[in-house]
Amino acid sequence: MPTRSFHRTDRVNAELRREVGALVHAAVRDHALPQASVVDVEVSRELDVATVWVTALQPERSQEVVRALKELAKEFRRELAHSMRMRRVPELRFKYDDSVDKGERIERLLRDSGVTDGNA
Repeated sequence: MPTRSFHRTDRVNAELRREVGALVHAAVRDHALPQASVVDVEVSRELDVATVWVTALQPERSQEVVRALKELAKEFRRELAHSMRMRRVPELRFKYDDSVDKGERIERLLRDSGVTDGNA
């Protein structure tokens, strides 16, 4: 049976995605931000920086969401320091993941052109 190797960064990515996702959800509720969710987290090999990819339910307000999350990043890091079992919690850098928006746009274009109806 082949063994599967899990790197430490993979485990940290998964745990950060879970923890930061909960923090973002609470921040959206507490600060009346547009609905947002964490799509992915990529931590650097040295575990000193984590890029947090987020998406917004209202893409036109994505800049507002990312700006607010960047302002809350230090507070999130402090909370993570208490909840996670890591010697040093990475710096959080929030970025907007527009892949969902692009996919929806492509789907809309295909639907409008009649390609998805089986007419192609």
